[in-house]
Amino acid sequence: MPSPRIRRLILDEQRLQQVFRNWHPIQITGTAGMPPEIYRFAYNLRGLYVSPGGEILERDVHLLEVNLTLGYPRRAPQCRMLTPVFHPNFDDSMVCIGDFWAASEGLDDLIIRIGRMIAYQEYNTKSPLNGLAAKWAAQNPQLLPVDPRPIAPPIKSEEIAPAAVEPLPAQAPHPAELAQSADALATVADPWSEKIVIGSQT
Repeated sequence: MPSPRIRRLILDEQRLQQVFRNWHPIQITGTAGMPPEIYRFAYNLRGLYVSPGGEILERDVHLLEVNLTLGYPRRAPQCRMLTPVFHPNFDDSMVCIGDFWAASEGLDDLIIRIGRMIAYQEYNTKSPLNGLAAKWAAQNPQLLPVDPRPIAPPIKSEEIAPAAVEPLPAQAPHPAELAQSADALATVADPWSEKIVIGSQT
């Protein structure tokens, strides 16, 4: 019988393939191991980097490597960018994810969160890996996020539990009921829609 870690790796692979299938902003570009212990992801998002001349410029493709070590999932995955990123919580060798990783968190959630960080939809200026990027973000909140587009794939209808699906009405609803339904849908919060910013913006 597979160990708990191997079972977790198998479930992670199944979930990642399901969540990011046909989703252009985040794509799995490579794996190593059976089941995979190393992943490579491509983020087709706007982010920032510093040019050789010192200019802060945009780039549209970012590559991430994720290593699921022997301590995973108790210990956070080792994440490093393979392309340069100018962000308070990234440096040349790692991505700072220790503040929000828990063994119960899905690997797909982590990958989405890193995408939100690349797009500056999330950043932490209180304990930065890149102090210059933290200072720049605090001084330029009007320029953020760099990419406001949704990072998380939409929830597919087949992922909704059958009990959550209400039967269709026997007759067409009154227009007033349709308006109320539309208002109710508009108030449902997208779990990835809120911009999370930690630290002073003054």
